[in-house]
Amino acid sequence: MPEIARVEIGIVDTEARLLRLLPLMRAYCDFYRVQPSDSALLTMARSLMADPTHEGVQLIASDGGEDVGFATLFWIWETTTSGRIGVMNDLYVIASSRGHGVGSELVAACLERCRRHGAIRMTWQTAPDNLAAQAVYDHLGATRESWIDYWLDTGVTPAGEGSPAQA
Repeated sequence: MPEIARVEIGIVDTEARLLRLLPLMRAYCDFYRVQPSDSALLTMARSLMADPTHEGVQLIASDGGEDVGFATLFWIWETTTSGRIGVMNDLYVIASSRGHGVGSELVAACLERCRRHGAIRMTWQTAPDNLAAQAVYDHLGATRESWIDYWLDTGVTPAGEGSPAQA
């Protein structure tokens, strides 16, 4: 059985931590084969740092001084529960640290952050083929949903990506 990590979880609340987070966000985007610019990633993260009460927070996991993962929580309201919920939009652990409890520690830290924020639920999603992540979530006792996600492109360029697209 793999050794369980002794992970330190910190909130990304300084520029120094944000610069440590950037390579992890880039690796996460590479994992999902998407390529937002570093500028756009930093703009998003700085927005969270500027208003963690209304926007959300990012957490960074370190093991023995090495940054090994991160999670992003966004705050939203949900009509069907009439309450605020935390959306764990991102959860990423570097390949060499997977299977050592880092993901579970990040989920636990996000759940605690949701409780402190007064959120009545924490939700998230993963790709249908991300079986490793699903195994972690099932192990934690999470409830699997059966919703089908859709999205539409608005034509607006993310902040930090240059000028907005013309409609």
